[in-house]
Amino acid sequence: MNIVDSSAWLEYLSGSPRSIHFAEPIEATGRLVVPVMVIYELFKKIVRERGEQPALEVCGLLSQGQVVDVDAALAVSAARFTLPLADSLIYATAQRFGATLWTQDEHFAGLPNVRFFPK
Repeated sequence: MNIVDSSAWLEYLSGSPRSIHFAEPIEATGRLVVPVMVIYELFKKIVRERGEQPALEVCGLLSQGQVVDVDAALAVSAARFTLPLADSLIYATAQRFGATLWTQDEHFAGLPNVRFFPK
């Protein structure tokens, strides 16, 4: 199972040269877990920069994976990490599913089951 962090999704969606690091886990939708926080972060950024319709289209793409809502148990698990709120929820989701987290966010560098690609 794979989780792709918001910053990595943005690289993929923009088609940047760095998108090659994230294409495989994103395109393997049968193994893709999507924390609801990733949907929140991407929708917020895309609606602000490109408008409602592109943001909704990205939500449709994200929905091809297994979307995971925040519940009480996940919130408690996330609270145990010293990461910022959104990152804690994303990492706790990865831990719950035994998923590899793909990211370029330095907060995750060195954590178990993280594929970190520095910018």
